[in-house]
Amino acid sequence: MTESLLRTASSLGGAGKLAEAAALYRQVLQQEPRNYDALHALGVIYYRSGQLKEAEQMMAQAVSVNPRAPVAFFDYACVLMSAGRFEEAQDRFNRAISIRPDFVEARGNRVHALMRLGRHPEALAESEHLVRMRPNLPQAYAARAGALLALNRPRDALENLDRATQLAPGAAGLWADRAQTLMALGRPAEALASLERAAKTEPGNGGFALMRADLLVMLKRYQDAVTAYDTGLKLRPNVSDAWNRRGIALVQMGRKPEALESFDRAIRIDPGHSEARNNRANILFEAKRFPEAAGEFENVLRTAPDAPYAAGFLIQSRLRSCEWRTIESDRERLSAGIAKGERLIDPQGYLSICTKPESQLRCARIVMQDEAPSALAVRRASTGLGSRIRIAYLSADFRPHPVAFLIAGVFEHHDRNAFELTGVSLNNAGNSPIRDRIRNAFENFIDAAGRTDDDIAQELRRRQIDIAVDLTGFTDGSRPGIMLRRPAPIQVNFLGFPGTMGSRAIDYIIADRFLIPEADRQFYDENVVWMPHTYQANDSKREISDRVFTRRDMGLAEEAFVFCCFNNNYKITPEIFTVWMRLLSKVPGSVLWLLQDNDAAADNLRREAETRGVDPNRLIFATRISPADHFARQHLGDLFLDTSPYSAHTTGSDALFAGLPLISLYGPTFPARVAVSLLHAAGVSELATDSLESYEAKALFFAKDREALKAVRAKLVRNRESAPLFNTPLFARHLEAAYRQMIALDRSGEAPRAFAVEADA
Repeated sequence: MTESLLRTASSLGGAGKLAEAAALYRQVLQQEPRNYDALHALGVIYYRSGQLKEAEQMMAQAVSVNPRAPVAFFDYACVLMSAGRFEEAQDRFNRAISIRPDFVEARGNRVHALMRLGRHPEALAESEHLVRMRPNLPQAYAARAGALLALNRPRDALENLDRATQLAPGAAGLWADRAQTLMALGRPAEALASLERAAKTEPGNGGFALMRADLLVMLKRYQDAVTAYDTGLKLRPNVSDAWNRRGIALVQMGRKPEALESFDRAIRIDPGHSEARNNRANILFEAKRFPEAAGEFENVLRTAPDAPYAAGFLIQSRLRSCEWRTIESDRERLSAGIAKGERLIDPQGYLSICTKPESQLRCARIVMQDEAPSALAVRRASTGLGSRIRIAYLSADFRPHPVAFLIAGVFEHHDRNAFELTGVSLNNAGNSPIRDRIRNAFENFIDAAGRTDDDIAQELRRRQIDIAVDLTGFTDGSRPGIMLRRPAPIQVNFLGFPGTMGSRAIDYIIADRFLIPEADRQFYDENVVWMPHTYQANDSKREISDRVFTRRDMGLAEEAFVFCCFNNNYKITPEIFTVWMRLLSKVPGSVLWLLQDNDAAADNLRREAETRGVDPNRLIFATRISPADHFARQHLGDLFLDTSPYSAHTTGSDALFAGLPLISLYGPTFPARVAVSLLHAAGVSELATDSLESYEAKALFFAKDREALKAVRAKLVRNRESAPLFNTPLFARHLEAAYRQMIALDRSGEAPRAFAVEADA
């Protein structure tokens, strides 16, 4: 009777009728509780059905009844592997092998158990034993390849996988393993070919399609990657990681609304997917949906408290919407975390909240450590070839952007007999008049969007660039990894980022005596080059629109005294805003004209005004318009009130060029001092202050003495033609003097060092 039931159950199991087979095996066990065949077979059925707890119970009883059954120990070990209990699994594989030393499958799986336990040398020894036992078994070579790869021997691993695919050219999994090994060797194009071989062998394997998509992302073939993700996700629609990576590819293509949908899909599948939530939050941040971004960053931190830089972006989301209720605790958190070396905030985001140059240095160093390639390139001397100095300007901002508007004229005024200029555009910025103007100013122009850091660095070495100038630093679109690869013997941090890059790979920073006094050199990893007037390049060809704006157009009362600030809203701090509100209270009928950055910021600033006893309707918000029109409307303002600790930079020189007086406070860091530098270079140093009290007093003085203010405004208009701030040819000449000094030091064998450019250079 028992034998008949066992035969029938076995037939049913072989036909895939697992439930019927299981019922018969249980019937056998009711009659013979220690029947080995029924125990073992029922354990296998439970395993195949995903019932691991029941499978383990059956397997344990089976080996107890027959402790000399190697197959039962093998199956028992497989159950334990599926349960993640690798130590116990490898013990059961050992028992199976001790009973049957030639049990190849047990030896192969024991390799996998040892790998999961991190016991890679033992795994390698076991795989080599397997190769000796079965020299024509492709899985033996694959097992050895896996162990070698774990031991950081990818070249040896590839040799074994080549042998495995020779023995079994139709085994798709081996080709996929080979692709992963080629990736470890930094050969993504070959890896893609290997993976395509796997996908061709098993066209219905969604996993291979998704792996192929990942590789295409690494190769920056984003459109092809999205197509591959779509193919793979049709076959495996519930892979949250794949939806997340699809979103990343779409972001790279600029298709952010679709990317947001992809991240949403990943989160629906796995609500705890912190990376997808972080990516979603970043898109909301870029879309200026700051309250939503803050909420999503909070979700990220709940599931992944140590997520790199998420805390900083949460704080930035609050600052950009002028949500200040947690600002004190946010400041303390950042200060303490940066001191510990934690990856909390990017250096650009830190500028508006940090008041200590040493903290800015630590923050920059933390990010540069993340960006550093595995082997930093060694500094080399310039070639000295050719009669001209080869300079490459690298920027993500050769587009309608403040940096482009500032420096375009400098490019045009470079001495072409002495300098060969190469522009390197780091993003696909599209067409615009300013981009065309900049492109035409360069002798050579490289559109490097989509190219890797390594590729760009190699291109600049091939062109034998003498001086590489990074105009982006840590701002949007930054690529600090390029400079870490040493594309040029002399490397310079200039204009785009107001602070240190936190790496000795950058030889110089262009500054002036206001920005970096001698006592502050210790907070910069670069050597300081002090320009004679100001560090800020300016374009004397600034276009001012001929449109005539009236106060009525801007919603400003004709008789009101108009305080204004056109800095980004995130630069406004509670301390400076409190001063502004006191000024409004002391100057009857005055208003504060601010930039309309986002609705949340405007609402919060109105609320903050009301809490300080000021009618929120006295805050007037200006929408963003073209730079030329913005110049033209600035004459409607009476006095520009600067922010601190992140002062006006391009907005400051724009205001001064437009003839709008600006009051600024000399602060403790580079970004807090830029506007004061501009005031001195514009010849109106009387508008600079050195304390919050003197800032308020001076603003109040000019608000009440209209004649004094009128005189300053007239002085600004006169100085537009003579002050160093707006003399583009003069600035270009001083910058060229700096470059010549850098080259002279290098070619004389001296290491880079700080120096000052003389005013008569």
